[in-house]
Amino acid sequence: MSAAGLPEHTAVIAGKNVATGQWIDVLDPSNARPVARIARCGPPEVHAAVEAARHTYETVWRFTDPVERSRLCRRIAEVLREEREELARLETLDTGKPLGQARTDADVAARYFEFYANAVESLGGETIQQRPDRLAFTLREPYGVCGHIIPWNYPLQIAARTLAPAIAAGNCCVLKPAEDAPLTPLRLAALAERAGLPAGVLNVVPGYGEGAGAALAAHPGIDRIAFTGSREVGELVMAAAARTIVPVTLELGGKSPQLVLPDFDAERAVPQLVEAITEHAGQNCSAGSRLLVHRSVHADLVAALAERFAALRIGPGAEDPDMGPLISAKQRARVLGHLAQGARDARVVVGGKVPEGEAYAEGFYVEPTLLDGVAPHHRVFNEEIFGPVLCVTPFDTLDEALALAEHTTYGLAAGVWTSDVTTAHWLAQRLRVGQVFVNDYGAAGGVELPFGGYRRSGIGVEKGTEALREYTRCKTVAIRSGSPAPSAPC
Repeated sequence: MSAAGLPEHTAVIAGKNVATGQWIDVLDPSNARPVARIARCGPPEVHAAVEAARHTYETVWRFTDPVERSRLCRRIAEVLREEREELARLETLDTGKPLGQARTDADVAARYFEFYANAVESLGGETIQQRPDRLAFTLREPYGVCGHIIPWNYPLQIAARTLAPAIAAGNCCVLKPAEDAPLTPLRLAALAERAGLPAGVLNVVPGYGEGAGAALAAHPGIDRIAFTGSREVGELVMAAAARTIVPVTLELGGKSPQLVLPDFDAERAVPQLVEAITEHAGQNCSAGSRLLVHRSVHADLVAALAERFAALRIGPGAEDPDMGPLISAKQRARVLGHLAQGARDARVVVGGKVPEGEAYAEGFYVEPTLLDGVAPHHRVFNEEIFGPVLCVTPFDTLDEALALAEHTTYGLAAGVWTSDVTTAHWLAQRLRVGQVFVNDYGAAGGVELPFGGYRRSGIGVEKGTEALREYTRCKTVAIRSGSPAPSAPC
């Protein structure tokens, strides 16, 4: 505990708690008050963590067979489920999201370890047909030491998403959580140790991006890097990886469209269209933030959405409202800046400002906002806002809808709402995005569903069995046999 009575959380390196002497306050987004302090790590701690991971990999983990790795991942899943409520409350305290959403995050985190515990036992190479005196085959081998830099919006779920396949595949990891929301990743490391994961397989170095994050991305002892965050920082991570010639997985956000055709099912669509932009206050890389609506149903749909937006309950995440606060004052200022520009360019149907009332005076709240008449040249149409802002644009033809959907540089996800399966197939094949949802949106974790971006939404694939391939190298072995022995006489 600090002098102010705040819990203090150190780095975790080789299974030991490592203090740095410098601390960062962690704030509760619902009231802006400090709830904990974390160690501020820099290059020395990152180097120590990489060395610890390397030592464990070379002496222990690379010799641990897949069955044992599977058993340990399954045990981690069990421990996460045992501590579900604690993890959910910690995630809500740290990020401000509603408690029900945080419980889902805890469930999904456990599912990641469970899924990869099962999947790794079937991971293998292939034999290759050649001439009779040569045997050729491939092996899937871990990279060694992987660096993981994760964001603040889903710290528990994304930590599990990136760590579970890496660990199951046989890698050791150094995780750098976001300074705004580091508490559940640190707790995850402690629970993994309790489950029996050897010290040094998972190391956690909290700190600022320019200190710990930059040092991890550039460290010559890292064999692979996974980053989830903004495109601007992703470019820096990719540049650092280029200097050390290591592969990267980058998930850099999106500006995901939802295409609503005249024959859509309003009863099913409206609740999900709202949830897709208000879950965790819109701070979701694949949030359905652009609503492209056929003009024949545009007015009715906007009216139905406005009614639902206006009825949403906003409040502290611990009270489990429909929507909680944004993560920080900085993020709220960014969203409000977009809203000010959006109000000048389009029509604010609902929301558009900080909610009124004493209950919202200290936290980082913004009203869920519906903007209508947004045009392709408007800033809010093209830039990722990362807040609860739904931009509505009408269209007249299918070709126009596709052109509007493709108007941004992102390509992470898309939704299609139609009763015509032929139209759904036509659009799904032409949308340049990593995931297309038809008459549905979002995957509730989507552990089994490969997830990766097109264009500037990123590089590489996470989730599903594809992630195991991302965290392993392919080695080819070709063996030529000697001359056959002469035949014995009959």
